[in-house]
Amino acid sequence: MMKRVLVGNSSRPGRALIQAKFCRSFFCQLRGLTFRRSLPEDEGLLLVQRGDSKIDSSIHMLFVWIPLGVVWINSRNEVVDTRLALPWRPVYVPRQPAKYVLEIHPSRLVEFCKGDRVSIDEARLV
Repeated sequence: MMKRVLVGNSSRPGRALIQAKFCRSFFCQLRGLTFRRSLPEDEGLLLVQRGDSKIDSSIHMLFVWIPLGVVWINSRNEVVDTRLALPWRPVYVPRQPAKYVLEIHPSRLVEFCKGDRVSIDEARLV
């Protein structure tokens, strides 16, 4: 069973949490959201690195057919960068090192700003 986490913005409470697939392995991260034709507003993907890094937390949008909101989060759970990632772009690199990359529906990107604190909690599935 795939692990899921609930991601929220602790600095701006009141918004619905995002249920994200927890993605730590190389192959899970390589696949990411490639070949997806849609992404529900309440779902996402959380790519997890070993530590803060600009290179390791960079993403590609090759074979990704939908735009994504991307939120880079450091090991202190602070947002260090955000970007609207467009399909078929070769690479997006954060401005500062990050440990987590949250890929979400583009409409949710406005809920995160640089410096915000993010909560990441294991999802309790019923």
